[in-house]
Amino acid sequence: MLIEKLLLHVLIILAPVLIQTSLLENHRLGKSPVFIGVLHGIAAFMCLIFAYESFGLYWDFRYIPLVLSMLYGGRKAGVIVFVFIISARIINGGDAIVFGFVSALLAGLLPFLISNRFWSFSPKKRVTFAVLLGFWPALVMLGILLAFAFITGVPVSGNREMGLYVLIFGGIQVLGVGLAAQLNEWMIEKKLLREEIMKSEKLNTLGELAASIAHEVRNPLTVVKGFLQLMKKQVTGDHDEYLKIVLSELGRAEDIINDYLNFAKPEFEKVEKINLREVLSDVTVLLNAYALKEGVYLEAHLHEDAHLLTDRNKLKQAFVNIIKNAIEATPPQGNVTVNLEVTHTQAVITVADTGKGMTKEQVSRIGTLFFTTKDRGTGLGTSVSMRIIGAMGGHVHYTSIVNKGTVATISLPLDSERQGKYESKPSNTYSNNLNA
Repeated sequence: MLIEKLLLHVLIILAPVLIQTSLLENHRLGKSPVFIGVLHGIAAFMCLIFAYESFGLYWDFRYIPLVLSMLYGGRKAGVIVFVFIISARIINGGDAIVFGFVSALLAGLLPFLISNRFWSFSPKKRVTFAVLLGFWPALVMLGILLAFAFITGVPVSGNREMGLYVLIFGGIQVLGVGLAAQLNEWMIEKKLLREEIMKSEKLNTLGELAASIAHEVRNPLTVVKGFLQLMKKQVTGDHDEYLKIVLSELGRAEDIINDYLNFAKPEFEKVEKINLREVLSDVTVLLNAYALKEGVYLEAHLHEDAHLLTDRNKLKQAFVNIIKNAIEATPPQGNVTVNLEVTHTQAVITVADTGKGMTKEQVSRIGTLFFTTKDRGTGLGTSVSMRIIGAMGGHVHYTSIVNKGTVATISLPLDSERQGKYESKPSNTYSNNLNA
């Protein structure tokens, strides 16, 4: 009878997750801590109402919704579930009601204290963490059981039935917590995947539109620029200065149009085998003067060679944009550090600055067309860089802390020939420090 009751409780605790996934996935209620708390609170309430009573105690999974709500809904949701549990325990009554209050308080205390660290783990580790944390209420209830048995005189030593109940209870509880946590992670993964697809579709649409407009605008600009260059040879005095300004602005307009075209579809004109260390060294040397002008210290630690098969100029353009953004985000006397590390299959470049940093919302929008944190700018540079690196089979990931700085991590696949030689032929270590 105990097994049937506990399996029923597993279905009850899975119900809130299934409701969020199937009915409220795209509704704001599905994200509300209050609503999540109410859903899990009802589940905990039902577990206690349909509890299995034996040895003067209630055997149920009331604390699993408490743990899940704390982890996936936040502390506010957990407190709501706690209120539901206390209310249901008062309704049930019984001789062990005081023990019920104590166990509820102890069972909710640990999840409440460490719930903020939960989202720092990867999805797989979050499931493991939830299962391990699910053991805590079981330990609390075991302690309460022993205390109640000691006070009431119920024999524990040699009581095989009670020992069997404890084993069954613990095993099914692990199953319930694991299933519920995995369902939550699947829901989160599905949501992130849908957002990525929508973002990709939006970027593709914007890219096609940008390419179409850029092609149409660049042709007349080229004609105008050609005629102005012819006129410049015949004009003197103040008019010559005006023509220089006009030609300069036309050149800037061409650069913006080229960025739009690169954003739409990066075209690799000359694909060749390059040494990433040399490319990064060239870029840091090139930007050292700019960093000096801004009063920023630019430093590069480039360890060993990394060979890629790609377009050197496009890769340089991507790195120039990313490192230049880091310099511009850093106040005078700040630092920008470029590191290169090589694994068996990829090269990992990190560009870290000590600038103003960004909020989580701003980080999530990096790479979106027209988004920029600069006072002046189109946001095209970062978008183009990410598209170029993406077209090379790489990936760019940003992490940032407000008022502390930002780290851009670029991963690029190594040339297959290089991967084969990685074990047998170690490369020289190269480091380059630039004072700015």
